[in-house]
Amino acid sequence: MRTIMLATGIECSYPTTNNGAHRVDELELTRHYQCWQEDLYLTQQLGIHYLRYGIPYHKVNPAREVYDWSFIDAVMYKMRELNIEPIIDLCHFGMPDWLGNSFQNPEFPYAFMDYACTFARRYPWVRFYTPINEIFVCAKFSALFGWWNEQLASDDAFIKAICHMAKGSLLAQNEILKFQQEAIFVQSESTEFTHSIGKNANARAEWENQIRFLGLDLLYGNQVRADVYAWLLQHGVNRDDYTWFMNQYHYDCVVGTDYYVTNERILDDEGRVFHVGEVFGWYLLTMDYYERYHKPLMHTETNIREEENAVAWLWKQWQNILRMRAKGIPVMGFTWYSLVDQVDWDTALREANGRVHSVGLYDMNRQPRPVGLAYKKLIEEFNWLPIVHNSDFLGITNH
Repeated sequence: MRTIMLATGIECSYPTTNNGAHRVDELELTRHYQCWQEDLYLTQQLGIHYLRYGIPYHKVNPAREVYDWSFIDAVMYKMRELNIEPIIDLCHFGMPDWLGNSFQNPEFPYAFMDYACTFARRYPWVRFYTPINEIFVCAKFSALFGWWNEQLASDDAFIKAICHMAKGSLLAQNEILKFQQEAIFVQSESTEFTHSIGKNANARAEWENQIRFLGLDLLYGNQVRADVYAWLLQHGVNRDDYTWFMNQYHYDCVVGTDYYVTNERILDDEGRVFHVGEVFGWYLLTMDYYERYHKPLMHTETNIREEENAVAWLWKQWQNILRMRAKGIPVMGFTWYSLVDQVDWDTALREANGRVHSVGLYDMNRQPRPVGLAYKKLIEEFNWLPIVHNSDFLGITNH
């Protein structure tokens, strides 16, 4: 029986901004391309055996049917040597230039399928995958807020982006299973909630709290509410497309829930949005996702800046995990994201200011932060916990 998956991740976002003129590459900004061996050793030193690791899709697949695995080969070989099991993130907020840097491109699902197939054929030993990270957030920032990639701002564009990413993810899963029949898919998604102040804001907040599920609904074939279905039809989804999503077979999947202090917001009667930090918290919000999908869970992302007491936040999130597991709900793991500090997330990567965010287990000089030392202690104290209680969950065994 495996023990609980206590993980971290390498921040790997790579969207484009400025109408495709600028590529944000967090692997470059955090010097991972230069420090990757040290980063893997630091992961091992903390006692972490699971690593959310994003493949730089834009570099690996620079042209149609052209792949360059030189960097990834070295990283994957080293992870095996160090007994670090990757949770491979195949797409993290961006795509190669040759696809037009647009999730509106109808070619994307099939190009992504081919890329996933090529990866799985090359590394058939990889078992854990996040095919496309945070579909809802990526679609919102790219096609509703106009910040990244296609930089559009309409319901039509938002829905098309979600559908293309969900379709690509499902097609990729089918390809991966040809080479790894025991693959487990950890669909990492932002755990969101909109609170309301005043009766005029209630209807809009309630709508937002339905739409937050859309990406996962399509991935898991979960029938949406009637008004959401009508909205999809109004904005470009035809009945055959929707039926295709509902008829897909859904393999071993884990609902990965990402939670930050910005994930809860309050909407007032004048339409203003306020980010007020933790109101319900990870436990209550994640219960919404568990009750909707009845799938195993994993806390796949969280952090807070050192200046805001990251150590306290770590233990608070961990107590949420323990409480949910005590209720018999299958939570198979937890992730502090990320291993090293991040850059320019104060503007959601829209501005290249080079501002370092002190959210890592290590700083940019690869020196441990207090939260890194606290996470090491947490791992030492709790790494004996079974992945879920009294269950050979998803057939996971030692190997």
